[in-house]
Amino acid sequence: MNRIKSSIRSVLFKTIHVEPGERRALLWSFSYFFSLLCSYYIIRPMRDEMGILGGVENLQWLFTGTLLVMTAVIPLFGWVSSRFPRHQFLPCIYLFFIVMLLLFYGLMGGEIPSKYVARAFFIWVSVFNLFVVSVFWSFMADLYSNAQARRLFAFIAAGGTVGALTGPAITAFLVQPLGARNLLLVSAFFLMWAIICIGRLSLWSELQSESESESKLAGEHESPGGQKDQPISGGIWAGLIMIVRSPYLIGIVLLILLYTTLSTFLYLMQAQVIRDAFVDSAERTAVFASIDFAVNASTLLLQIFLTGRLVKWFGLATVLAIIPVLLAIGFTLLGIAPVLSILLVVQVIRRAGNYAVMKPAREMLFVVLSRKEKYKAKNVIDTVVYRAGDAVSAWVYAGMRSLGMNLSAIALIAVPLALFWAFVAFGLGRQQANIAENK
Repeated sequence: MNRIKSSIRSVLFKTIHVEPGERRALLWSFSYFFSLLCSYYIIRPMRDEMGILGGVENLQWLFTGTLLVMTAVIPLFGWVSSRFPRHQFLPCIYLFFIVMLLLFYGLMGGEIPSKYVARAFFIWVSVFNLFVVSVFWSFMADLYSNAQARRLFAFIAAGGTVGALTGPAITAFLVQPLGARNLLLVSAFFLMWAIICIGRLSLWSELQSESESESKLAGEHESPGGQKDQPISGGIWAGLIMIVRSPYLIGIVLLILLYTTLSTFLYLMQAQVIRDAFVDSAERTAVFASIDFAVNASTLLLQIFLTGRLVKWFGLATVLAIIPVLLAIGFTLLGIAPVLSILLVVQVIRRAGNYAVMKPAREMLFVVLSRKEKYKAKNVIDTVVYRAGDAVSAWVYAGMRSLGMNLSAIALIAVPLALFWAFVAFGLGRQQANIAENK
């Protein structure tokens, strides 16, 4: 058995070009992202159902509430990260979310949660999703160099995809026999494992820093890596100032806003269709879980057979533009025939393409930035900017619907936005390559 495991590891590490000193860190990173997304995807179908229970006609208010809560959380994150080293403040963030899961477990004592609890849970899970994933990728961008990121990020992202497959599978099979409330405890368990992974990766980073320091000349005792676990000064305003002063970061902001606009349009279309098609709450939750499973299964197949090779074959710029172009085609089809089957196919392509291709490629944009930009500016972009795009586009969508526009008309409006997204993405990919070459 040990020989079989050793052979599998040998083939795996050769396939993804892993250096001997990177192996433990890669597996812990894989496990970390697995547990994180498994935890989230257990409760994501519950969030979607809570959005329906809170009223589909009120979703734009829920997106706005998410933005307000996110804006309030970011200064707190800035305060914590400026006073505590990474190995201390990262576990504290996840412990906070575990406590919140236990709190909602207590609030969901009835068979059907109240509208207020449903709306609060929707907002909280939306904050939880973006915040913990943003912190994860900031940590990864801080741990690995640009060269390592190009080799390893696709495999690390695959860990998240496996977790994203496991989470909805757990929910789909257990939500009816156990009830949604008890799944919150399962989600909390996986978050605890994420904290263990952080500890192991922090230890690896410290050992790497010590090794780098020992290899330097006698007068150079401090390696650049030795500063990685120090507190990061500055808060939300520091991140905003960094963004305003950098055309490159402004470009990333535009990229995120275009992405969230089109994603929100599709999400609101999906919510309306699922609400009208199914009556039972548990059944809708199971349907949302099944959609998540299909998306993540497609994502895993792409990551195994395609993602790791795309950047090598075509370059980062082209890879970043692939999904927007495909989405433009999808919206064109929706404009011609706005039916449920096409909507779901476009949604699967959009989400699977984002997780398998767009997300790992997008994270590479941050690897070439300074450490402060990776945590401060990136966190503002991944949370406040992201949710601002959600909120604004949700109100735009509601406005278009109030004017009598149907799904076909909204889809056709989205086509030029998707093409502009592709143009911006391609330009950022080229800029990233130039910055990497000049560092």
